[in-house]
Amino acid sequence: MDGFLQSDRASRRTLKTAIGCVGVGLHSGRRVSLTLRPAAGGTGILFRRTDLGFDIPARYDMVVDTRLCTALVAAGAPQARIGTVEHVIAALAGTGITDAVVELDGPEVPILDGSAAPFVFLIDCAGIASLPGAAPLIEVLKPIRVAEGEAFAELLPGREAALDVALSIDFPSTAIGRQEFALRVTPAAFRAQLADSRTFTLAEDIARLRAAGLAQGGSLANAVVVDGPLVLNPGGLRRPDEFVRHKVLDVVGDLALAGAQLSAQFRGHRSGHALNNKVLRALFADRSAWRMQDGGLALDGVTTRLPAAAAPAVA
Repeated sequence: MDGFLQSDRASRRTLKTAIGCVGVGLHSGRRVSLTLRPAAGGTGILFRRTDLGFDIPARYDMVVDTRLCTALVAAGAPQARIGTVEHVIAALAGTGITDAVVELDGPEVPILDGSAAPFVFLIDCAGIASLPGAAPLIEVLKPIRVAEGEAFAELLPGREAALDVALSIDFPSTAIGRQEFALRVTPAAFRAQLADSRTFTLAEDIARLRAAGLAQGGSLANAVVVDGPLVLNPGGLRRPDEFVRHKVLDVVGDLALAGAQLSAQFRGHRSGHALNNKVLRALFADRSAWRMQDGGLALDGVTTRLPAAAAPAVA
């Protein structure tokens, strides 16, 4: 591949002003305040635990847990953990934000309504500002695939400087069943087709999750609950295929942990947070499989944004 010209790519973008919200963590059940802040070009997406004084880059090698969410931890500070980061990261990546600081005073991003739409609303209220220089881009140069049983996730070279996602899911619950969805991730498509799709769970799993210390803050206000053929939420679904759309939303958030936009095709079946993270780890473990475009220049191999050092294991 010869690479993409800087003129073909979007500029770096950040927020015009800071904006915040207060909510409850889906798994911790704890009240937490979140603030989105503008950042200088080159910052990337950075999480900040204001109660502990630690910064955590939104990067694949900071992921330490993928049980029903994606959780990050600061290097050398296991107490500085932030869970359920995927929806706010998806909102930032989906609206084209390349540089921002996400401040929290607790261990988990608030779940709000279970989708990325409230975060998109905050971004729109704050406004979006362009920064100097082209947004960095990571070109996938050859196929990378990870699998667990029938489930798989793969990254293939992209046809253009864009991320194309195609995903299928298959659940025994008749309210979900098998669903497929595909789209090219652009700000317009993300807003219109993915942002408002909510997280979901099976009614039969709720007691087990809470016994394991998870879903402590879950309710019908922030998750779709399915019981066999029934959707228990009084308002029903936002779309008949809301389930697979939310899984694609998760893919957008998880893949944004590459540290820059991917020029790639993502294909998956029954892929969750664990496989989404593993396919990124497999990509960056093979230096011949990707190339960074930064400021219009092609940079082969690792960069300061994408360390080659071994990353912590994912649960």
